[in-house]
Amino acid sequence: MDAGDRYSRQVIFPPIGEEGQRRLSDSFVAVIGCGGLGTMIASTLVRAGIGRTRIIDRDRIECHNLQRQVLFSEEDIHNGLPKAVAAERFLRKVNSSVEVEGIVADVDRASIEGLVAGADVIMDGMDNFEGRFLVNDVSLKHGIPWVYGSAVGSCGMTMSIIPGKTPCFRCLTGSQPPPGMPGTCDTAGIVGAAPSVIGALQSAQAIRILIGEDVSPQYLTLVDVWLGDFRRLRTGYRKDCPGCQGRYDYLEGRR
Repeated sequence: MDAGDRYSRQVIFPPIGEEGQRRLSDSFVAVIGCGGLGTMIASTLVRAGIGRTRIIDRDRIECHNLQRQVLFSEEDIHNGLPKAVAAERFLRKVNSSVEVEGIVADVDRASIEGLVAGADVIMDGMDNFEGRFLVNDVSLKHGIPWVYGSAVGSCGMTMSIIPGKTPCFRCLTGSQPPPGMPGTCDTAGIVGAAPSVIGALQSAQAIRILIGEDVSPQYLTLVDVWLGDFRRLRTGYRKDCPGCQGRYDYLEGRR
């Protein structure tokens, strides 16, 4: 299949162009988590021609996932497939000209540096704060940009973190919230459009980063798909942020 024709509508978009498309084809993105956010992110980036996409998730597909996780089918559940394996199989059929790698693994402080080594961008498809603090530490330590995203109920939010150029995740959130706060899909439910919209916004930010566009100053984007409400909040540095001061509490096991 002609790669020029595949990406032609993207290439004629002036901010991307031929040079931007070449940069995308040379890029490596690590997607951590393959739920509602991760499936949308992985689908969008593979279709956009990211040269190498690694999808990392430990879980198997369950029936309730099909409401919002766009890479899976009832057949995958019947076959007992892990999410990362099913996502890889599906996306290889979508775009055979790029590399898609599904890894069934826990992402913890012992494994994360190896899993994201060499990545140009890390994408957040997770559902817990501890994992995000861990990604934030790795991002700051190794200078890898990452795109935060979360969605629950009908709401979601996203922000890009560029080490040395933007505030980090701990600047935004401070300390880890108590267990059960905020709500989860299990407790508050989820409208399928929420992770789809947030995942699409995350993917657009990743493409901007990968083609070399300046995404600072940075904002936290908040969306309520039920009400059709979009807002942006300017983010700022915290003077006492341990991550920005080179203390990687989660990566080094102090938290």
